[in-house]
Amino acid sequence: MQAKHLIIAVLVGFYTTKGSTQETLQNRKPYAAGRFYTDKPADLKIQLQQMFSKAEKKKSENMPLAIIVPHAGYVYSGTVAASAYNQIDPNRKFERIFIIGSSHITTFPGASVYCAGHYETPLGIVKVDLELAKKLVAENKLLKCYPEAHLYEHSLEVQLPFLQHHLHTDFKIVPIILGSSTPETSKKLAAILKPFLNEKTLFVISSDFSHYPNYNDACAVDRTTAEAIKTNRAAGLLAALEGNDKKDIHGLATSLCGWSSVLTLLYMTEQMPDITVDLLQYKNSGDSSFGDKLRVVGYYAISFSKEKAKTPTDGFSISSDEKKYLLKLARETITEYIQKGTIPKIDSTELSATLKTPCGAFVSLYKNHILRGCIGSINAKQPLWKTVQSMSVSSAAHDYRFSQVQPNEINKLKIEISVLTPLKRIKSIDELILGKHGIYMKQGDYSGTFLPQVAAHTDWNKEEFLGHCAHDKAGIGWDGWKTAELYTYEALVFGEGESE
Repeated sequence: MQAKHLIIAVLVGFYTTKGSTQETLQNRKPYAAGRFYTDKPADLKIQLQQMFSKAEKKKSENMPLAIIVPHAGYVYSGTVAASAYNQIDPNRKFERIFIIGSSHITTFPGASVYCAGHYETPLGIVKVDLELAKKLVAENKLLKCYPEAHLYEHSLEVQLPFLQHHLHTDFKIVPIILGSSTPETSKKLAAILKPFLNEKTLFVISSDFSHYPNYNDACAVDRTTAEAIKTNRAAGLLAALEGNDKKDIHGLATSLCGWSSVLTLLYMTEQMPDITVDLLQYKNSGDSSFGDKLRVVGYYAISFSKEKAKTPTDGFSISSDEKKYLLKLARETITEYIQKGTIPKIDSTELSATLKTPCGAFVSLYKNHILRGCIGSINAKQPLWKTVQSMSVSSAAHDYRFSQVQPNEINKLKIEISVLTPLKRIKSIDELILGKHGIYMKQGDYSGTFLPQVAAHTDWNKEEFLGHCAHDKAGIGWDGWKTAELYTYEALVFGEGESE
């Protein structure tokens, strides 16, 4: 019967045209109910209550933007899944919840968004954000409305009862199944979904870990994979998966069955230095009374949270309105300077105390997501507003790596501002945390710096991060950092187009 389903899905897929819709909604009926979890509503509610009561409680005050959740039978992985959902405030109101899984039954180019109707479970209907789902399909060649890919796929459905039980507010989902397991597809899908990665949206990534090694091997392999995910680097995960394959572990069919879905998440989050990845709970099927320890499947609950904004100095913070003012000031300054050669005059008497506080800051300019200029001041010599205005001019006109910004480029620029904490002298590079800390090095009259977000835009390790800074920025040679004075700092980063 399963082979028959596969053939039907593939054949129908060839005849599904992009953007096709049906006038009458066809809800996706439960397939996993009665297989992966009970199809009896009363029993399901009791089972969910029991799993959540045994699960890990909320571990952090940070707000989860995404969770990685197992999708096996509830008797095997249900408690681990509940641990991931427990990190979410049940009263939190989401505009939508993306649920992403990798197909277990068929392959097809790109990914499928369910647009034909809503999803159903024994606990009722889960509404699909049909307007957004159809819009995504219409605007992106990678995505298609291919309902057949969803009909017999369990990985998305098994997440829904957890959401129905845990959340106290209404929600809509955007169900996406990846039909092509390639890094290129994951990267393209990440680019499409990245604009939705904010506090108004939750991403649920459905994936089990190792399949079919023995208990001890599963624990070791799964830990390696999870630690790679914790680094929040797509390249790191791919390297870990390849390394696991090369170990030739008996019975290991895969280290991560939904690796393309997890990779999609990492491509979205790896350039966000304020993301914290927490490994919440691990079990495998050998821990269940229904499983054995000779041939197991691994399960991890992992959360991706946005850290609360760190203040540049004790008692110092920047409000939403102040961020908007600084970004507006930077754009108006760049526009006037490039078009007229003058700098706007600012009446600072009405500005807030925060904007008048002396702070170091960098202004970065991006065009089509590519750096177009970046200059800043480490030292807090001028009021913050003045520093931003000065660095805006320098970034647009005086970054020696680039030609001056031209008038026809101004509207294509995206401006990002980094307000810096005071410098902290470090004695060892063990004190440097990539993605969190910027580096400033000084040797005699030579100095150079990299902002914290530089690490998020590269795959450099610490030595490469320091070597490039020493060679490319300070001009003291690749190994110059080893004898230079080293300082770290943090940055409060905000940019145009970001939701508050």
